[in-house]
Amino acid sequence: MLVLSKEDIQNCFTMKEAIEADKEALRLYTEGKTQVPLRVNLNLEEQNGQSLFMPAYSGGAEPSLGVKIVSVYPDNYKKGLPNLPATMIVLNPETGVVDAIVDGTYLTQLRTGAVQGAATDLLANKSVEIGALIGTGGQAESQLEAMLTVREFKQINVYDRDIERAEVFCESVSKLYPNVTFKATKTPKETVADADVITTVTTSKMPTFDAVDVKKGAHVNGVGSYTPVMKEIPAELIKVADSIIFDTTEGVMAEAGDFIDPIKDGVVTEQAYTGELGQLVLGQVKGRQAEEDLTIFKTVGSAVLDSVTAQKIVDKARQLGLGKEIN
Repeated sequence: MLVLSKEDIQNCFTMKEAIEADKEALRLYTEGKTQVPLRVNLNLEEQNGQSLFMPAYSGGAEPSLGVKIVSVYPDNYKKGLPNLPATMIVLNPETGVVDAIVDGTYLTQLRTGAVQGAATDLLANKSVEIGALIGTGGQAESQLEAMLTVREFKQINVYDRDIERAEVFCESVSKLYPNVTFKATKTPKETVADADVITTVTTSKMPTFDAVDVKKGAHVNGVGSYTPVMKEIPAELIKVADSIIFDTTEGVMAEAGDFIDPIKDGVVTEQAYTGELGQLVLGQVKGRQAEEDLTIFKTVGSAVLDSVTAQKIVDKARQLGLGKEIN
């Protein structure tokens, strides 16, 4: 059994590879070649914790099988432990034997950034100059990396409710991407007004920017909201969008308040939602048709992204002799 740390993954698997893995995973999902049961959530009230188990299988030429375990223990910091520990267990799909254990926290960051990168690659205009990133939490750096992997931005505007956090984030990432100008912005309007691509990754319960401030031709990624009470994307923008793509329709319409409520409130009908990223990859639905189009992508995540990406990481690590083999 192979054990892979965050550093092992970083040393063997690039964001570009993760983006292609996510495209493949969602293509397989659309083709009906995956099994993704509902996650199992164990509430451990006595320990003030939760453990969530998310299994997935994908078929095809390179099958994958695995389960990601994510726990939520708010008091762990008192013990010097992460509040959100995560582990990915990779099984051999031919035998069912555990083949590898992978750092689940970094895997989640990687595949979540990558699915946004896949959407930006397929939906944003080819020629861009300014990007916008709203939110500087744990997912922000991988979201930025994905944006910069698929498009060549000259400037990235960064907004956080805490301007000092935005400034610290900009200072940090400017060392990684010296050819890009990073600007910590004071208002959402300043952040998105001239942006060709907007990525919002927060747990906000209200839109993180105003629809009127988004220019024609922009592409918008909604990454953060994952419950029916969370709303990052304004309904007014959803109403006028030319193409709206989900990672999975089932997931978004069960979990993302910013796309559930516009239907409940009669702002749009379900026909306003174009389809899934896998359908876009397969050419079954249309994305951007013109430079002036406004496109939106929404992701809430799927365990098949974890299983497919993790299998490819394990295969690559073994080729390079990375990680620790244990009996």
